[in-house]
Amino acid sequence: MSVDPPAPTRTRPLPAAPGTASATRQRMTPAIVVVMLALLLGVQPVSTDLYLPALPALSDGFGAPMAQVQFTLSALLLSFGCSQLVWGPLSDRFGRRPILLIGLVVYLVAAVACVLAPTLNWLIFWRVLLGVAMGAAVMTARAVVRDLFEPAEGARVLSTGMSGLAVLACVSGPIGGLLTDLAGWRGALAALAVFGACALVLVAFYFKETLPQPRLDALQARTLVNTWLHIVKHPSFLTFSVLAAASYAGLFTFLAASAFVLIKLRGLSLTAYGLMMASTAFSYMCGTFLCRQLLRRLGLNGTVAVAAGLSLSGGVLMAGLAWLGVETVWAIMLPIYLFLLAHGVIQPCGQSGTVGPFPESAGAASALNGFLMMVTAFGMGGWLSAHMDGSSRPLIAGILFWSLVIALVGWALVPRLGRLSRSKASPA
Repeated sequence: MSVDPPAPTRTRPLPAAPGTASATRQRMTPAIVVVMLALLLGVQPVSTDLYLPALPALSDGFGAPMAQVQFTLSALLLSFGCSQLVWGPLSDRFGRRPILLIGLVVYLVAAVACVLAPTLNWLIFWRVLLGVAMGAAVMTARAVVRDLFEPAEGARVLSTGMSGLAVLACVSGPIGGLLTDLAGWRGALAALAVFGACALVLVAFYFKETLPQPRLDALQARTLVNTWLHIVKHPSFLTFSVLAAASYAGLFTFLAASAFVLIKLRGLSLTAYGLMMASTAFSYMCGTFLCRQLLRRLGLNGTVAVAAGLSLSGGVLMAGLAWLGVETVWAIMLPIYLFLLAHGVIQPCGQSGTVGPFPESAGAASALNGFLMMVTAFGMGGWLSAHMDGSSRPLIAGILFWSLVIALVGWALVPRLGRLSRSKASPA
């Protein structure tokens, strides 16, 4: 039996001037909102996908084993997830805009420092700081969707923004491969600094505050604990968080192992690998378009059910081809296209569903969701590092496992527990 949380926390309305939610609706057009979402969410694939083709060159440049080099990716994702637990409450207290600007300034500084890193340990340090800054951008994007839209509409808007994210992911792989060929791994990392500078300028000029009312006690220890407990006990949050985390963990499995499997085992060049990464991003982008169509026709539960079927098909197909002894590039890529098509459907639904019940604490809910996704991915990265045996088996096993989890959640839990309903109250 559930117990209603305490009365809503005290809030102070923002002045009716530029920067309020009402002013945001007037001054930030829907098109600008979508562009901002694509830009902020796109920080993540730009920081990872553009960097992937440089991993073998980075390993050679520092004379370090691939497992140690891969930690530059895992450490970034762990700091990215953990930092959101701080950025979320800060944005609920002070607003989305100041947190976003601070995060992008830190991102730019860290990106420049990565290019100049003299040792692998220093690179890992600056990549950790880069992940901290990424947390501010991505957490803010998800919270902004809840500030401006009701949950069902938020899923459609978020899927549109994620289509823009997919475009950035499409070009990141080829650009990363090309820059690595021309200027080495430092050239690839320099592109992150350019992206960070552009994002900072655009946000400074065009992003308006979306938080309707700041929570004055959002940073108090008692409020933080009560808010987090209230969120994690909500069945919709748990259901959609597991769904989003499982889908992202499958994507991370491919990202972490693909360079080794496709370049070392299948013999792809850096440029060809970059093109393959672009094709996977295109599949994901198609999934975001499919998401909007399915939501209109089938509703949330039907949309997630279809995506779960696509994901499971990808995992089973990859495992089946491996069992039959088919060891080609396309035995990996065709199933991945199915999995990432489903990923493009699942992420807008999952991320919107996690923040939907918490309009007064969208920052905290977004932060917890991001934290759980990244911790799951980090754990998967640790498993991959321990089980990389010179074959493609760890990649195949990981994709199959996460596709089974997605099918279980999408078919069994979402219809029962995944209601996009507003929480009764926010804890004090």
